[in-house]
Amino acid sequence: MQGRSATKVVVASTVMLSFISFWRAAAIVLNDLGSSAYYVPGIAEQAVGKAAPWFILAIMLFSYAVRAVYIESCSMFVRGGVYRVVHEAMGGTLAKFSVSALMFDYVLTGPISGVSAGLYFAGLINEFGEYVHRPELQVSANYFAAGFAILITAYFWRKNIIGIPESSEKALRIMQITTSMVVILIVWCILTIARMGHNPVPWPTPGNLHLSDDALGWLKATVAPSITAIAILIGLGHSLLAMSGEESMAQVYREMAAPKLKNLERAGFI
Repeated sequence: MQGRSATKVVVASTVMLSFISFWRAAAIVLNDLGSSAYYVPGIAEQAVGKAAPWFILAIMLFSYAVRAVYIESCSMFVRGGVYRVVHEAMGGTLAKFSVSALMFDYVLTGPISGVSAGLYFAGLINEFGEYVHRPELQVSANYFAAGFAILITAYFWRKNIIGIPESSEKALRIMQITTSMVVILIVWCILTIARMGHNPVPWPTPGNLHLSDDALGWLKATVAPSITAIAILIGLGHSLLAMSGEESMAQVYREMAAPKLKNLERAGFI
């Protein structure tokens, strides 16, 4: 009688996974959320005029309520991302719509963020070339931004397929560098205001709202924009991208170290 060979059984569970701290989770969310800061102010100002910062501020305050909903839903339902959370709460149909909207958001905001960063970088190179009187240090802003966006997208795609522990480390480093730049920018702005003064942001009153034709869309040549409530909704709609990135909290919740809910609340607060 021949001896039976032992069958090896591997049990995979979340105990065997590498978890990330709330600092890394916050870095992922902040990178997603903060990338919108490079282009949302320009979009909002072009749409509604100089009163755009008030609309962005309103959206950011509203985002705290959305963040609270994300934290509550992640704690109540089975972990597994946006699809699982919405599926458990509202059913499969709305879950499919939610994932479709999320994919559209990523497809839309990812290239915009990359191109915006490329345009900033191209402007820095061109201005530096003018400053040192080196005409050869000039690049085509549009082509440079497009190429830069492609490289950045490919880089982060590669990092993301490696896994969250690896990509979160890179996100944390990027966030540390960005934070240093923000501190320098704030100090520079304070010194500039102290030396040269500032122009106050106009209140979002009907007289200060200058809606562009692109912002009006099919409401152009109608009486609707003259209604204050509708004009405010138009301004808020063009500032809504300022809260793009909140959905990342549901994605990183599963990978967070214990205590998960407490760390998620900390990440949301940061």
